[in-house]
Parts: sequence; C-alpha cells; structure tokens
Amino acid sequence: MKTFVKALATTAVLGMASSASAAEITMKFGHVGQPGSLFEASVDNFAACVNDTMSDAVEVQTFGSSQLGKDKELLQKLKLGQVDFSLPSSVMSSVDDAFGIFEMPYIISDRDHMRRVQGEMMDTFQGAANANGFHIVGLAENGFRNITNNVRPINVPSDLAGIKLRTPNGVWRLKMFREYGANPTPMAFSDVFTALQTGVMDGQENPYAQIASAKFQEVQKYLSVTGHVYTPAYILMSKKKFDALDAAVQTGLTDCASKTQDFTYEKAAELEASLLKLIEDAGVEVNSADKAAFIEASAPIYRQFAEEVEGGQAMIDKVLGLGNSG
Repeated sequence: MKTFVKALATTAVLGMASSASAAEITMKFGHVGQPGSLFEASVDNFAACVNDTMSDAVEVQTFGSSQLGKDKELLQKLKLGQVDFSLPSSVMSSVDDAFGIFEMPYIISDRDHMRRVQGEMMDTFQGAANANGFHIVGLAENGFRNITNNVRPINVPSDLAGIKLRTPNGVWRLKMFREYGANPTPMAFSDVFTALQTGVMDGQENPYAQIASAKFQEVQKYLSVTGHVYTPAYILMSKKKFDALDAAVQTGLTDCASKTQDFTYEKAAELEASLLKLIEDAGVEVNSADKAAFIEASAPIYRQFAEEVEGGQAMIDKVLGLGNSG
C-alpha cells in the first residue's frame, strides 16, 4: 500500500512539473502597483495576452505591490536577469535625460497627443533605453498627476510654499516643485502611505488611480486638481534578455504590449471619473487649481531643460508642436 501511495505521489509531482513547464520560458513581471491600480490592471492585461496567445512559448507571472523590489531595485534586477519585466514611470528620467521631457509640466495635453509623440519620437526613447541596457517593449501610462496634502488647498504655485511633498525619483520633478516653492523629497511609492499618516510628508502627487489604490484618501485632507505632469509607463526588459529571444517571441511580446496600451488608455479614462468621486466620497476636499498660474511658473524649468539637456530645446519644440497638430 505504501508503495502504491508513493507511486501516486510521484506521478502527481511529475504531473505538476509537466504542467508548470508547459511554456518553454517563464518570465517574471515585477511592478509597484497596488491591488486595484492602473499598473496592476495594465500588467495583468499584458500577462493575459501573452499567456493566451503564446502559451506554448512563454508564461508571464506577475508580482505587484513591490514584491520583487521598488522601482530602482527592479531596474537593477532587470539587468541582473532576476526579473524579466518591470513597469517604471517617472524613475526613467533618472536613467536617461531624454525621458525627462515627460517631466516638463503641461507638455502633454491628452492621450491622443501622447500617441503622436510616441509615433514621431519612439526611436529617440528606444535609443535612450538601449544605451542604458534596456528595451522598451511597449508603453502604458501612469497618467495625469494631481496634488494631495494635509496643509491647505493648492490653487496657485505659491500655495505649495514649505509643504513637505513626496515625489518619485526623478530629477526634474524635484526641480519643478522646488521652483514652485515646495520642499520635495524623493521616496519609494511603497513607503508613502506611512509617511503621510505619520506626518513625515505633508503631501504627494499622483494620478487618481495611484492615489485611490494606495488609499491616500484615508490620510489626506485636500486634493488639488493640477494635472501638472503626464507620465507614461514603460513595459521594460533588459536589452540583453530581449535580444536573446527568438524573433517570434519578440514580435508576440511587442504585439501584446501594443494591445495593452489600448486597454490602458481606455481603463485610465474610465478611472479618472469614478476614482475622483471615490476620493471625494472619502471626505477629501477637492479644488481645481489655476493651471494658467502653474504654466506661467513652469517657464524656468523649460529653460533649464533646454540649457542642460543635449537637444533639449529641439525635444521641447517637437513635443509641443505635436500637441498643436491634433
């Protein structure tokens, strides 16, 4: 009887191993998004597409909530081959100056504008990624960012004076908020809730999807609708890992990333309406900021980018021109 039971157990283990190895390659996708976030929805959509259309070749496993590391750790793990995909956003401006163009306030007007920028300038961004050891499989988004805090409503830049504001790890975001008069501090997204709850930080800035999924509405009094920056997100691999894949696998991953971008844009637009109401219903006071005042106060950041980044003025002119052509 013991021999029979042992044989059954061995068969079961072999069956599990066979099932687990149905795909030739298992790939890990790490990201910082919380349950219910746009990041989670985007990553899950990409994984489902790959797993449905390439089931014999690739299985993508997803790990959210910074389980595999925070943004900078994930970038390092991509290069080390410990993670196969990540979904960085603002942190890419610390990888290469070219990505800093998306840190310029109000430079992207809407998603159609972003599509035109992608169509005309993707070679620039892919080249910047490649030069730093990465490959952009496709684009998703983080979205249009707004400010929450516990001190006062933010109507004009001077209202930010002295406010301890968490930002992502992006040099231009720090420069922008210093220009506005805030006291910005970069911090990993997974640490922000506690920092707001304990008063280490007065406020933060993020799209509604990140605010709501991280439950910042539970520890913030004010939401000011500034829409100051639109941040794309990048379905990112190491260049070495991507280049080593069969051409058919590369094509399949790229196709699924393109489909995920379509899904993400639709989902993001839906969430903008529903999540603003959710945040308001939680008792957060909402105001619409004076965007003209913020745009005027942003001129020094544009000048600095043009002076400090090689080809910076040409990039600014190109992106703004594509906004006007819609």
